[in-house]
Amino acid sequence: MNKRNWTLKDVPDLTGKTIIVTGANTGLGYESVKVFAQNGANVVMACRSVEKGETARKQLVRLFPSSIIQVMHLDLADLQSIHNFAATFRESHAHLDVLLNNAAVKMVPYSQTKDGFESQMGINHLGHFALTGVLLDVLKKSPKSRVVNVSSLSHKQGTLDFGNLTFENGKDFTPMKAYGRSKLANLLFTYELQRFFDSKGIDCMAVAAHPGISKTNNSNGDESNLLMKVYKLSVSYIIQQANMGAMPEIRASVDPDVQPGNYYGPGGVLELSGHPVLVQPKRAALDVESAYKLWEASERLTAITYK
Repeated sequence: MNKRNWTLKDVPDLTGKTIIVTGANTGLGYESVKVFAQNGANVVMACRSVEKGETARKQLVRLFPSSIIQVMHLDLADLQSIHNFAATFRESHAHLDVLLNNAAVKMVPYSQTKDGFESQMGINHLGHFALTGVLLDVLKKSPKSRVVNVSSLSHKQGTLDFGNLTFENGKDFTPMKAYGRSKLANLLFTYELQRFFDSKGIDCMAVAAHPGISKTNNSNGDESNLLMKVYKLSVSYIIQQANMGAMPEIRASVDPDVQPGNYYGPGGVLELSGHPVLVQPKRAALDVESAYKLWEASERLTAITYK
């Protein structure tokens, strides 16, 4: 059901649910954690900075004293950190109901992750691909679990180049090109992940969401860069607050009516703002061959094989 005014009143009781949120200490992630915790979930805030995560957790506990929130270190730019996170998570959690792959960097200058990937592809896509893969065993043990990948309207400008997927040595790199590619990859991964679940008979579903144009702290770009200044000025008059921008990913995570492969975004004009509704990606995001090739490349680059 594509309810057009889905609000926080529609969030069900989440008592007993375990939810991981990446990039949880600020922006969309923080707003999502707030809603999940308020409704009884056991929330794991996966943060690159444990200090900032703890500051955010304390703010939330003051708001909701009975909430169950844990901060764990996760650096999506470091495959070893991803493996360490999964191992630590398993020590204290037997199941995982929702993995919300929310963290992102946006339109940053060229740089590389610890493993040598261009940062936006490395963090936004490959990091979450790896995280999902190393948590797959826990997801399998959790009936009706979900993986929610947060994409962007910028996926519509994204293109893939399998000969130079991660802009090796900065070749053909621009901040916008890399960001759009990473957000297109998020959607291709979502649909291929659902096909993987279906083929293996796994009781888990892959879902996607995008926030429209929202006030977040994930830009991390050079604020003095002319392109970034023009971008921020161009969207300033239509930008919505982070609590509304988080609504599509919140709905994708907890709405009982969500179906495998659903994609949620704001229901307003051009999907820029508004209440979360079902939306459609660009056609290239549905290309099965591209999704399969991306999956193969992602397994090779991360050395993580889904089984």
